Amino acid sequence: MGPVNPDLQRERERCSFKSIELTHFWDGSSTRTAQRHELEDFFLSDPLLHDKTPAKYKSHKEIYEDAIMKGCRAIEKVQQLQESGRAGMDVFSFVFYRQILGGLLGSAILKDGNPLTLHFVMFIPAIMGQGTSDQQGYWISRAWSCNIIGTYAQTELGHGTFIRGLETTATYDPSTKEFILNSPTLTSYKWWPGGLGQTANYAVVVAQLYTKGECRGIHPFIVQLRQEDTHEPLPGIKIGEIGTKLGMNATNNGFLGFENVRIPRENMLMKNSKVLEDGTYVKAPSDKLTYGTMMFVRVVLVRDIASYLSKAATIAVRYSAVRRQSQIKPDEPEPQIMDYVTQQYKLFPNLAACYAFRISADWIWDMYNNVTAELDQGELERLPELHALACCLKAVASSDAATGIEQLRLACGGHGYMDASNLPATYGLVTATCTYEGENTVLLLQTARYLVKAWRQAVSGQRLPLTVEYLGVLSRGIKQQRWNNTLSCIVTAHQAVAAGKIRLATENMDQRIRAGVSPEDAWNQTSIELAHCAESHCRAFIVMRFVETIMNLTSLSKECHQVLMQLCELYSIYWVLQRLGDFLRFSCLDTKDVPVLQARFEEMLAAIRPNAVGIVDGFDIRDEILASALGAYDGNVYMRLFEEAMKSPLNQESVNQSFHKYLKPFLLKSSL
Repeated sequence: MGPVNPDLQRERERCSFKSIELTHFWDGSSTRTAQRHELEDFFLSDPLLHDKTPAKYKSHKEIYEDAIMKGCRAIEKVQQLQESGRAGMDVFSFVFYRQILGGLLGSAILKDGNPLTLHFVMFIPAIMGQGTSDQQGYWISRAWSCNIIGTYAQTELGHGTFIRGLETTATYDPSTKEFILNSPTLTSYKWWPGGLGQTANYAVVVAQLYTKGECRGIHPFIVQLRQEDTHEPLPGIKIGEIGTKLGMNATNNGFLGFENVRIPRENMLMKNSKVLEDGTYVKAPSDKLTYGTMMFVRVVLVRDIASYLSKAATIAVRYSAVRRQSQIKPDEPEPQIMDYVTQQYKLFPNLAACYAFRISADWIWDMYNNVTAELDQGELERLPELHALACCLKAVASSDAATGIEQLRLACGGHGYMDASNLPATYGLVTATCTYEGENTVLLLQTARYLVKAWRQAVSGQRLPLTVEYLGVLSRGIKQQRWNNTLSCIVTAHQAVAAGKIRLATENMDQRIRAGVSPEDAWNQTSIELAHCAESHCRAFIVMRFVETIMNLTSLSKECHQVLMQLCELYSIYWVLQRLGDFLRFSCLDTKDVPVLQARFEEMLAAIRPNAVGIVDGFDIRDEILASALGAYDGNVYMRLFEEAMKSPLNQESVNQSFHKYLKPFLLKSSL
């Protein structure tokens, strides 16, 4: 690292708070910050985990082979940590492995995805959540030690989020006590699972269970795909990679087809539903228990999304402090582009969104762990609430982050378009989350089903779960008082918008049914409104959680707390201004209140401006993880851009062979 850019240095000197305070808040404590630093040092000091040549200059095959090498090396290092018994590090948890293989640290080791991630974040959790104690005892020990490598094969070429429509079949044969797996059509081929192409030798396969001539719906099965010693595909297994994508090209997404593949009866995961030796089917207490693995990933994804957005925000804010462009006044020097209010408008709401998503992610993670513990005791009461919240949070956070990272890329002008900025790769990682683990519109409609039911319960006076309690008050027609621009007023307004849209969508659907439309068609015809009401419910939850968390903080200095309050207020107002029509329609906001609200929003932009660099410094993202010529801590943007350009293979020789082969003959011919 060279001398720090003077503009960036001045930004840090005039920061009103200590960035390390925000770092500890972001991590959860100073102890966790120290543990993170220790982990980063342990992994990023390994020369095998660094690229000598940028991945963009490698072939697809080379990128995959590098990913396997690095993935194996990373897991070896995790196993070293396990053997050393590092104090305070939960090195035996799925989340720990996800942090190494798929989180921010993972994105530094493998910038374009990792073919081993699904082994730890879906294969093992699926067995833990769906397997009996005997199945867990056998499979988890083999999987945890990486004696086998697994993936999670659910999505098919013809069906994704609608898992009831999956076509892969698993038919029980009582004479041999085996299931026979088949892919009856091309569209029934499994399509997309990470690591499936050439990496995994086992998979948890979700298929339609047939026993005694009857279809019993989707169930999970452990299926061996390849020989453990040679890695050759087993008979009846048709397997390969699906090809390159917008991003995540090291993930080794694959396809999988079955032709009369037999597996033992014991390979059906039977913690919930069972098939007895004679083929008798024993139903699970709740069909929702099958969705546990998907819910786990959605919950964890929200935290990852916040981290990736913080990465993009750090890059764009630091670059905006270094880059000078145009003139605000003709007789003055070129200003830092962060001095333009339009630039602040691109940067700061996304900066605030990082905290909004992180706080919501922490809350739903705690809820997930509590509900999972309750499920183990046979208590299913809070499962629908968790499912509804996980669906809409994943949808809104991924959509907002993908839009936000694109805004931040555009805020960096032409240089943001370069791979050296690392914004294109970061966008590729985040925009993928809009469709995997449930396509966002479908997830919003799943939340809407829960909200319609909750609204009907509210109208009938029933007690409601915590996250929809506000519907009980608003269903009774209690009007919000006059608008007063306070955070509590804004929170209530967000809830009023959500409740109003849920009420209207429910009434419109009921009206269609009364007019003779079938309930299914009425749902489809009302689905635009239903998706919108789920989004509004989610935004009300995020804003409420953000406000409550920041207002109740007592551990921070006055200066640091003030900065978080400014970010919180900015975020809360931003979404009112973005959805003005909804707030004028459903809340107590009046047209005369809008100019005052807009002025307050601009005051928050101005208040955050002096501390913006200090705020992103608080994310404490190492240069190796940022991997950005625009966002490095020292701000030496132009030197780093030039250094990255010189890594191009085309710059390794003064004259490319194509000149003599094609261009020179063409020029000579054209000159005749």
